[in-house]
Amino acid sequence: MEGEKRKYITSEELKEHNKPGDLWISIQGKVYDVSDWAKEHPGGDIPLLNLAGQDVTDAFIAYHPGTAWKYLDKLFTGYYLKDFQVSEVSRDYRRLASEFSKLGLFEKKGHVTCCTLAFVAVLFLIVLYGVLGCTSVWAHFGSAVLLGLLWMQSAYVGHDSGHYEVMSSRGYTKLAQIISGNCLTGISIAWWKWTHNAHHIACNSLDYDPDLQHIPVFAVSNRFFNSIKSCFYGRTLEFDSLSRFLVSYQHWTFYPVMCFGRINLFIQTFLLLFSKRSVPDRAFNIMGILVFWTWFPLLVSCLPNWPERFMFVMTSFSVTSIQHIQFCLNHFAADVYVGPPSGNDWFEKQTGGTLDISCSVWMDWFFGGLQFQLEHHLFPRLPRCQLRKISPLVIDLCKKHNLPYRSLSFLEANKWTLRTLRTAALQARDVTNPVVKNLLWEAVNAHG
Repeated sequence: MEGEKRKYITSEELKEHNKPGDLWISIQGKVYDVSDWAKEHPGGDIPLLNLAGQDVTDAFIAYHPGTAWKYLDKLFTGYYLKDFQVSEVSRDYRRLASEFSKLGLFEKKGHVTCCTLAFVAVLFLIVLYGVLGCTSVWAHFGSAVLLGLLWMQSAYVGHDSGHYEVMSSRGYTKLAQIISGNCLTGISIAWWKWTHNAHHIACNSLDYDPDLQHIPVFAVSNRFFNSIKSCFYGRTLEFDSLSRFLVSYQHWTFYPVMCFGRINLFIQTFLLLFSKRSVPDRAFNIMGILVFWTWFPLLVSCLPNWPERFMFVMTSFSVTSIQHIQFCLNHFAADVYVGPPSGNDWFEKQTGGTLDISCSVWMDWFFGGLQFQLEHHLFPRLPRCQLRKISPLVIDLCKKHNLPYRSLSFLEANKWTLRTLRTAALQARDVTNPVVKNLLWEAVNAHG
């Protein structure tokens, strides 16, 4: 208040408030108590837990529209950060975000969602006709391919709707989420939000980013060999003899595993929805999943025999693996670190932890805008139709501050990812690492 002497705390004092039930953050030098608000936070409590005790201005700007600022007043502690400073890169980033807002880029969504949903609807009708109206095995195979493509496009709509309102209202956006995610793909939007928000905030942190925690199957860094504790899952990622064996050949198993990666997403969906965790819209998510597990098995059962049913499921899963591979390409070969995310170098962490995939304009629909991974991580609320437009500005900002901007072709990104996996695989084969061996390990590696 005017005339009232301000109260200050230091950054070190702010760091003391970083535990559940005692969560303080700073935004533009003002300190807020979000301890109780964490339970109501639309993005879940994970981002607040990960960034508590820090200045989070950049992250707040990235994930919240201008209308969110008015809700901060009731959380204000009355304290200000005594040693509050803004780096040059953060200053430029905030200026760029402000310019995008003034230009209305966050509101200009185009007709991407409507067109994609219409495309998905057409694909679904063709798949139904191919299975129910045709007897040719090739028609059934083609329908499986189209179903995989449908799942990919539907997932992009679910992804977009999780970051910003793709429809005219929040209610319609939530409906689009449930339909495109739960009903059509069988993957819960609640599960996606839970993991995806943590991934964005802690991009490529080995112990905080769930998108890198694939032990015992994959390890992108030899630091996983020390059995890192996952701060997201709350358990230790044990690097035992089975993990060593699987990781030792991960550069060979990467693509085959991706063909079955969808099964893991189904499992993770069920584990979350039927867990004791607080899950937003749990009932709607479960209803959406039941819709998927009604129509999909019924569709498969309409095929004439078990070999064709098996072919149909495996083909559709394999086509969708392209999307799973893309997600890995964006991060597996980028920089990694251990520890919690830092609000003070948030921009730098995003540039270090992401890779872009270069492609022609006509392929943007296929990659769902996520080939501009860095642009998306810096401005997650920006509609995908704007990402290509702002890419030159992001490149210039990275050059100005000597930060990495890596844009690779799809083939090059695959090579980088396989090289990363192979490096870790060869390190895992080092028999000097203190991991208990089993007979299978000894047999496979008896001759080096």
